[in-house]
Amino acid sequence: MIGRLNHVAIAVPDLEAAAATYRDTLGARVSAPQAEPDHGVTVVFVELPNTKIELLHPLGDNSPIAGFLAKSPAGGIHHICYEVEDILAARDRLQAQGARVLGDGEPKIGAHGKPVLFLHPKDFCGSLIELEQV
Repeated sequence: MIGRLNHVAIAVPDLEAAAATYRDTLGARVSAPQAEPDHGVTVVFVELPNTKIELLHPLGDNSPIAGFLAKSPAGGIHHICYEVEDILAARDRLQAQGARVLGDGEPKIGAHGKPVLFLHPKDFCGSLIELEQV
């Protein structure tokens, strides 16, 4: 059901410093910051030949990333995103197997302009999983 790895998301306390590390120290191509108010984050994408790294920073006081950084002030891996062909079919199949979809269970538009869903980490080896329709 899952396809390619789309990205690994890392929550960071300082988006500009993290972007500079990937750009200047590691020599990666780094996008401009992009505010995603529906998700409470500002993101930067690090483009790699085979996938992307998404750097996440809180946008607003109610950001889920603010809570993550309160527990892990230095930042860290927040979620892993896999591609799926049909997000509604994937959701229905996962729910039928007992997996929990976070939020109201309906896809939202993600940073790439495509529908996304998040799956409860307790159902996936302690990792928050994002599904993105391709």
